[in-house]
Amino acid sequence: MKEKLLEIKDERLSFFTPAGEVKALNGVSFSMEEGEVLGIVGESGSGKSVTAYSIMGLTAFPGRLIGGTIRFNGHQVDQMKEKDFRKMRGNEVSIIFQDPMTSLNPVYTVGNQIEEVLKLHTDQTKAERRARAKELLELVGINEPEKRLKQYPHELSGGMRQRVMIAIALAYEPKLLIADEPTTALDVTIQAQILELMQELRKKLGMSIIMITHDLGVVASMCEKIAVMYAGNIVEYGTTDEIFYQPGHEYTKGLIKSIPQLGAEKVERLVPIEGQPVDLMNPPKGCPFAPRCDRCMKICLSEKPPETVLSDTHYAHCWLRQKEEYEKGAADGE
Repeated sequence: MKEKLLEIKDERLSFFTPAGEVKALNGVSFSMEEGEVLGIVGESGSGKSVTAYSIMGLTAFPGRLIGGTIRFNGHQVDQMKEKDFRKMRGNEVSIIFQDPMTSLNPVYTVGNQIEEVLKLHTDQTKAERRARAKELLELVGINEPEKRLKQYPHELSGGMRQRVMIAIALAYEPKLLIADEPTTALDVTIQAQILELMQELRKKLGMSIIMITHDLGVVASMCEKIAVMYAGNIVEYGTTDEIFYQPGHEYTKGLIKSIPQLGAEKVERLVPIEGQPVDLMNPPKGCPFAPRCDRCMKICLSEKPPETVLSDTHYAHCWLRQKEEYEKGAADGE
């Protein structure tokens, strides 16, 4: 059995604002094995990025971890200090941000920015750093790397800038790469190229990837397992096939119904999820999705649903699944 690279148990994280406590994460738990690709999906504000950033100690002020444990690659992350995070970031875990134009410094050349990262973590000479920067650009499929090293970010296309960001993230061949909406700002053909590149690099370097996205098409092609997040909770977790073909939570079903189906025999209307996301300052007592759920029962409004195990790799937090399990057990008892 593969060793667990990442294990998060009952993570609770809040932002303490002048208006009140924003409960961004409410008991998040999941684990990852080495070499695995996990997709975290959900609407904006569901806690996807907050979860991933907390692994690197990048929780923005006034956010604070208030409970739970995070273990990554032998580190007890929830007890680490900033100096420890600095050693870990880049070496063991790296991140690709959503918009490469705002992540790269416009007044420095691409070469300078890659070399700066290498300078922080190694004792290489300037010539060695330049050679490594060129090698990284070749690794991510950028043509004429010598020329690109002398260019500024605005002189590159969106796809090329994203490849530069991937090159910087892979400078030390980390064990875990966090990709935060890495293709949102790119057009469809470039998006496909970036995803293909990430798959190739993952196989070549043997690293794990956390893919944060609201695009189910991206996770279908990239990920082996999927965590569905809503209002700071993981409401469902399973393999890609289980999530797409046997969804266990009503929110997951709503996400799948709201995407167009290619090759459908007849034209079908897309079904949006009605209502607004939860106010995280005053989250509901029961299931966070209950106010927007068509099949909401009385218990859904008052009590949080327990975990219903659907298979060895699949679980959901939904009272409807609990009801089905109970009815199934009662029928079997007869």
